Amino acid sequence: MADVGVGDTALGAGLACAGGMAWLLNARHQGARRARLLFASAKAVDGGAAPWQRCLRELRRLHDRVGAEWWSLVAGLVLALAGVSVIPVIAGAAGVPLLRRVAKARRARLARERRADAVIALCGVLAGEVRAGQQPGEALLRAERDSGGLGEAQAAVIAAARFGGDVPGALALAARQPGAEGLSGLAACWRVAVDQGAGLAAGLGRLDEALRAERDQRADLRAQLSGARATALLLAVLPLLGLLLGAAMGADPLRVLLHTGAGLGCLVAGALFEGAGVWWAARIVRGAEAA
Repeated sequence: MADVGVGDTALGAGLACAGGMAWLLNARHQGARRARLLFASAKAVDGGAAPWQRCLRELRRLHDRVGAEWWSLVAGLVLALAGVSVIPVIAGAAGVPLLRRVAKARRARLARERRADAVIALCGVLAGEVRAGQQPGEALLRAERDSGGLGEAQAAVIAAARFGGDVPGALALAARQPGAEGLSGLAACWRVAVDQGAGLAAGLGRLDEALRAERDQRADLRAQLSGARATALLLAVLPLLGLLLGAAMGADPLRVLLHTGAGLGCLVAGALFEGAGVWWAARIVRGAEAA
């Protein structure tokens, strides 16, 4: 009986070892198969794209690396080669600083909007922390860590809140940043709460509602002005469509505009009227947004 027990034990141990080896080999096989499928899918993503898709991807990378303003010079070079004239190159080079200014203004507007959203988030989180029973200084530190709405003045405000400094003064200084104007209201709420013992949470709640309403109003106004922007863009592109239509009809508009006196006069007058129209439309839109 003892021999039988020892034999059964050895047989069980052998079967367990065989099962373990089979499981390890199967896991290794599955891992290798998964790696082959992964590399095959990556190769399919890279090499399976159509040529025009790869071309668009490379153009997008070049656009991100160089900048949108230099496409004006590229367009000028193309038109110069097509029209055998140096005038498009000069016009394209003149358009580079103009487009750079437009792109800079757009980046500034986006940064201003992001900062305004961060200030709204800061006020909301700070109101919640104060209602939860946190002290104003500790609540401000936590709210800033969660929202990041103080921007470049973060160090000054955090130092004032942590070491008992002039928090309203630091917030008023931070409110000078574009888009952070709501911090001046936060500074006023803080000053009233500290000096007169008023409820900070109630003031922060009203400030948060006011800032959100102002943001929604700006978004609604921007949506209403999108039609005017689209119309101005369409009017700006119409001359290019006219050139393409003339070339399709065989009229050779580039030769007329670049190599004849009447064409040069029409080109200069059209460019002046085009610039004045775009400037006037942009001025109307900016005036409506400012109002």
